[in-house]
Amino acid sequence: MTHELQQPWWQHAVGYQLYPRSFRDADGDGIGDIAGIMEKLPYLKELGVDFIWLNPIYLSPNVDNGYDISDFQKIQPEYGTMAEFKALLDKCHEMGLKLILDLVINHTSDQHPWFLEAKKGKDNPYRDYYHWQPATSEKQPPNDWQSFFGGSTWTYDENSGESYFHVFAPQQPDLNWRNGQLRQAIYQMIEWWLALGIDGFRLDAISHLQKEPWDFRITDNPWAPFMNVSGIEAYMTDLQGLFRKYHVMTVGEASGVSSRQAVSWTDDDGYLDMIFELEHNVREGEPGSERINVLGFKKVLARWQKHLENAGWNALYVENHDNPRINSVLGNETVKSAQAIAVAYMLLKGTPFIYQGQELGMTNYPFATIAEVDAKDSHNHYRLLLESGVSPEEALRLTTHWTRDHARTPMQWNDSPNSGFTSGTPWLAVNPNYPQLNVEAEMADEGSVLRFYQKLIGFRKAEGTFVTGGFDLVAAGDPDIFAYLRQGQEKAFLVVANLSAKKRILTIPKRYLTQETAATYVFGNLASDATARLLTKKLTLAPYDAAVYELAIK
Repeated sequence: MTHELQQPWWQHAVGYQLYPRSFRDADGDGIGDIAGIMEKLPYLKELGVDFIWLNPIYLSPNVDNGYDISDFQKIQPEYGTMAEFKALLDKCHEMGLKLILDLVINHTSDQHPWFLEAKKGKDNPYRDYYHWQPATSEKQPPNDWQSFFGGSTWTYDENSGESYFHVFAPQQPDLNWRNGQLRQAIYQMIEWWLALGIDGFRLDAISHLQKEPWDFRITDNPWAPFMNVSGIEAYMTDLQGLFRKYHVMTVGEASGVSSRQAVSWTDDDGYLDMIFELEHNVREGEPGSERINVLGFKKVLARWQKHLENAGWNALYVENHDNPRINSVLGNETVKSAQAIAVAYMLLKGTPFIYQGQELGMTNYPFATIAEVDAKDSHNHYRLLLESGVSPEEALRLTTHWTRDHARTPMQWNDSPNSGFTSGTPWLAVNPNYPQLNVEAEMADEGSVLRFYQKLIGFRKAEGTFVTGGFDLVAAGDPDIFAYLRQGQEKAFLVVANLSAKKRILTIPKRYLTQETAATYVFGNLASDATARLLTKKLTLAPYDAAVYELAIK
């Protein structure tokens, strides 16, 4: 039986990614918390989303903002208590919202009890929970593999004369999944959370669980030794069994899994329900001024659409906690560009995710000093640039243009101090455009980005074609326009978005304009007098026009 016939709940759903540290601070310490999330659940319900994905809220030293976990089964005190989390879970379910958590099982914090024990010596029973290898007398690592955060994947331990392995920061040692006791401990922890009643997981860095032999020869991709390496299948099969036992939704961050491989990863017999691909943020331009290349962006998304058209499932997103604001790097920071981007991706086949603030059209922060930046990888990049002779001003520009902190500035609720995020001093500065760009103002404006997202969510949910219909890319070579057909058994929709700041003309394929086909404009952001309301052979699109036409095929 196919996904199209089953249509599980998450295929009809729209998700909302919530970054707890920056969402809403209820106690005034400057850091978002569980109580703040609870306070804003009515807003999320009114927006129209069906489930919430929480970034990590576990106990952590916060070297990587919660992705370095020191206890998988405790709540970080700055966020609240386990009792508060359970109350949040109950409230979500009472309101008809589902709640999924981040599952970080590629690595732990170096402050996790397992690693503290492992460091005590080579004979410690927890030593093999991590990857250790002898280092030379000059403290040289076993190989020259490079981490995602820059620098070696190995950190030397003076106590034992060995180095431990980490694909992220040195404070995030990788777990050794070849160890059966480690796997059982992880599975028990997962089942503990599932028994609590959560509705699923987003699996962080899941495709890195398996590593190549340490003498693996790197050719082109520096991260190939730990991206979807053969042998990971056994671990994923174990995880699949756990998830199916509890009938929960799963979405994996799975770099290295191609669009063709994603079919077997996410079909009816797959490990997961969907995965986040990391390919579509195709950049163009010089360092420090890069933007998303529209042609590359749409071609990647179209390839994933076609490869997963009849089996498997897509997770759709344009923003998350690791990327700049899409309205700055693909749009031109206007209401209209934010709306056009929303139409372009939310009507594709898959489950759409909205990242907090995206529905407001939030924009990148104008960082003026490196002190305003929190992200550790950005500070490391800035330091390396200075060491290479780049001026502080240029190093700042090169570092901050694409820093993940653009997505982590506090949510903008109203025009009060700190935009209503906190009564204290926010952990990261609020974007100075908050007096104009905030939830309260946009709720009161029917032409706002927020109101547009509400209508778009409702439009998508009302039309089953967007769940089960096929996909065909239109004008594949156009460098500015993303257009595609979504066709089901009874209805067909042509989706057109001009993702540029200039007027464009799109030639509509003849098959959409025959006498047997009538076209009706049913959704978009067009002006009331826009010529694009009428589907003609030469469709004139103003900057960031977006339109959906129903093709009533007789």
